[in-house]
Amino acid sequence: MEELVRRKPTRLYRHDYSTPGAYFITVCTKNKKKILSIVGDGALDVPKIQLTDKGKIIEKYILSTNKIENVSVNKYVIMPNHIHMIITITPIDIDGTKENGTSRAPSPTNEMIPRIVSALKRFCNREIGENIFQRSYHDHIIRNQDDYDHIWNYIEQNPMYWKNDCFYIE
Repeated sequence: MEELVRRKPTRLYRHDYSTPGAYFITVCTKNKKKILSIVGDGALDVPKIQLTDKGKIIEKYILSTNKIENVSVNKYVIMPNHIHMIITITPIDIDGTKENGTSRAPSPTNEMIPRIVSALKRFCNREIGENIFQRSYHDHIIRNQDDYDHIWNYIEQNPMYWKNDCFYIE
C-alpha cells in the first residue's frame, strides 16, 4: 500500500486566527497562471496595474471584506498571479459583545482569517466559473509597527519589482 504524502502545516500551530491584529496574506493562482492583472508602464516609471476581468472580480470581493464587522483590508495589490493583503481584525468590547450587544464568543474551529480567505476564494471561483486558486495560502502574523510598515511598503512597491518577484514567471 502506497503511503500518502503528508502536507506541511501552513498555519502557526495553536494560534487563534481570530485574534485581533494584522495579518499579511498571499494567495496564488493555480499553477501561478498570470490571469489577474498586467503590470504595465505608468507615469514617472512607476508601473501601473491593469486588472483583467478576473482581477476586477477579485477586487470586488476584497473590498466587500470591509463589510465584515471588526475586519478590514488595509492594503492590497492584485498582481498577475497572486494577491497580497493586509487584513486587520480589530478588538471587540472587553465583555465579549459587539456594539449592538450580541454575543461575540470566539470559535476555535471557525477562525476569522481562514474563513475570510476561504470565502474570498469561493465567491471569486463561483463568479469566474472555475477554480483559479492554489489550494492553500501564505500567512504572516504582523508582530509590530515596523513589521506592518515593512509589509505595507512591500505591497506598495510590489509592481515596481515584479520581474524580480519570487512569483514572477516569464
